[in-house]
Amino acid sequence: MIDIPIVWWFVIGQSASLLLLVILCFRLASKISTEKSKAQSRSTRYGQITEQFLPLVQSYPYDPKQFRFLGSPIDGVQFEDDKIILVEFKSGNSSLSSRQRQVRKLIKEKKVYFETIRAG
Repeated sequence: MIDIPIVWWFVIGQSASLLLLVILCFRLASKISTEKSKAQSRSTRYGQITEQFLPLVQSYPYDPKQFRFLGSPIDGVQFEDDKIILVEFKSGNSSLSSRQRQVRKLIKEKKVYFETIRAG
């Protein structure tokens, strides 16, 4: 039998413990990442569902029957007798996406048109 000094047994034990700790940390980090993704997904879904009901709340300034939900790139279109409004609902600190800013820019530049396209 080989006689191994106790110091080496201590080093081997510490190395094994360190390896197990690293594996545990990676698993924990993966689980945290997954939970963050799930929370973001829930938040996104909640926002999408909420957007569809916002025209029905009492504080909505227009006739909700005249609102048409689009979802993307803007939430919807409000049709009034004297104007048409492109509507984007936001909450908290959220801001317009780059695509939404582009839509706003096109409207400001009066590059919005009406076209009739006939099938057949």
